[in-house]
Amino acid sequence: MRAAWHQSAFLPIAGLLTGTAWIVLWLWAASPYGGYLDHGSWLQTGVAGAICRSLPAGEALLPGLLYVGGWLLMSAAMMLPTTLPLLEIFRRTTAARSDRHRLLLLLIAGYLVVWGAFGVIAHLADLGVQAVVLQSPWLTFNAWAVGAGVLALAGLFQFSALKYRCLDECRTPFSFVVRHWGGERPAWRSFRLGAHHGLYCVGCCWALMLLMFVVGTGSVGWMLLLGAIMAVEKNLPWGRRLSAPLGIALLASASWIVLLQV
Repeated sequence: MRAAWHQSAFLPIAGLLTGTAWIVLWLWAASPYGGYLDHGSWLQTGVAGAICRSLPAGEALLPGLLYVGGWLLMSAAMMLPTTLPLLEIFRRTTAARSDRHRLLLLLIAGYLVVWGAFGVIAHLADLGVQAVVLQSPWLTFNAWAVGAGVLALAGLFQFSALKYRCLDECRTPFSFVVRHWGGERPAWRSFRLGAHHGLYCVGCCWALMLLMFVVGTGSVGWMLLLGAIMAVEKNLPWGRRLSAPLGIALLASASWIVLLQV
């Protein structure tokens, strides 16, 4: 009876956690503090801007903390649904253990830590791009070139060998758990399994996630669309065949932006 209850409750609980992340993101984006999801104007915006200017190193620290928090929330909303098959297989594998809930939480924590680290890197890269734009009069008046470049990069990556290698790992959760779970120190192995899967997930989806910098990291509608695309790519039987058409569409979008400006 208890095993059946855990099996029936897993997907609703996972759906509740994911739905909560989406609701919090939507409320955040719709609130007066929605601008803090798009971190470009934090230093000039409201209470957070005042705190940034008053604290030692606040102009670097607080925006970074806010951004990483928002990025983790966005990662949980967009990426956890794409990894539900792995979570379900791991749940079944550890169903007989008394510490199964802790192990599952550690797996999720490892997964989100990797996405959080990627968020930090993306944040620093975005700050670097902004600094370059401010130093270049041409880029200042032609910011469309940055968006077109990100679209082109994401499109080209859809055809790379790294994309397909990481995608194949994400699409075979059973063999992934078999290879990476077992042995001593189950808590550490659970965390490492989640982190390892998170690395492949980042390797598969990083270019698509960077599109959030083009459409706005506070746009819940674009988050839903990109999250759905990544879920289809990773989980549906025909999802792998979506990669090439998506790459063509992204390259076509980049070309269209360039043609509109010439």
